[in-house]
Amino acid sequence: MNGIARFSTIAAVALVAAAGASADNHAITATAEARKLVFAEEFDAGELDREKWNVVGMEFWVNNEQQAYVDSPDTIQFSDDVEGADGGALVLRPVYRPGIDTREDRNADFISGRINTRGKADFIHGRVEARIRMPDAEGVWPAFWMLGNGRWPDTGEIDIMEYVGEKDWTGVALHGPGYSGETPIVNKFFFDEGTDATDWHVYAIEWTKDAILFEVDGRLTYRATRPMIERYGEWRFDTPKFLILNFALGGAYPYKTNMIEQPYNGMPQSTVDMIKAGDVAMYVDWVRVYEPLD
Repeated sequence: MNGIARFSTIAAVALVAAAGASADNHAITATAEARKLVFAEEFDAGELDREKWNVVGMEFWVNNEQQAYVDSPDTIQFSDDVEGADGGALVLRPVYRPGIDTREDRNADFISGRINTRGKADFIHGRVEARIRMPDAEGVWPAFWMLGNGRWPDTGEIDIMEYVGEKDWTGVALHGPGYSGETPIVNKFFFDEGTDATDWHVYAIEWTKDAILFEVDGRLTYRATRPMIERYGEWRFDTPKFLILNFALGGAYPYKTNMIEQPYNGMPQSTVDMIKAGDVAMYVDWVRVYEPLD
């Protein structure tokens, strides 16, 4: 099949009986029905499957983010009693922990979690989706996204969902050579009245050789096509990409949205207080990847 998903742990990535999950939890979207499930992470085991996921450590730093990533049960947790989750859930939790950052050029007061499938599960084309619930905390920056294996932005970036703590919207974007950073290929989705990012939603893409369609709960929210991209640079979405889930704090995107400078770049004191109280987390019910459309 043209554009079939490729990954190194195919034996470990068993097909999940998705049909048994409830419709209320958006367990199977209409566009995923009857398609082969090629990767599934249900987060039901109570621990991270290291055959599928890597954990990013303290040495990593981008975008003036105000946290250090740490491989710790303090920041990467699992729960089987999260309201609204279908079974277990991954919990990425930022923690106020000054004095442990080993990077003198950063000296972050916070730690948090970031996981990816690089070198374990790479995909090219298909449907990629995750069911996620966000916190109500201004200046946070959790995300669900994909990245190419080469130098950024040359091998492309797909931001399936980004959130800066303004709960009425989430963002999407594509980055590549000639359209990175302040990319023109970007969009905000504003939720309908009665719901927001603090509720459970399924964030997804349909990725083909000529377009990437972004969805929230099966609803098309943005379409980026090859001609749109080629106005600015080369189409870099015909190479394998790996999955990323992370919880950043402050930094470039929140700051350019809220212009908050103190007490942290892009993050107000109210959110710091919530983090200290343990009231801020990103919950991920599951992540699934389906084969491309025929």
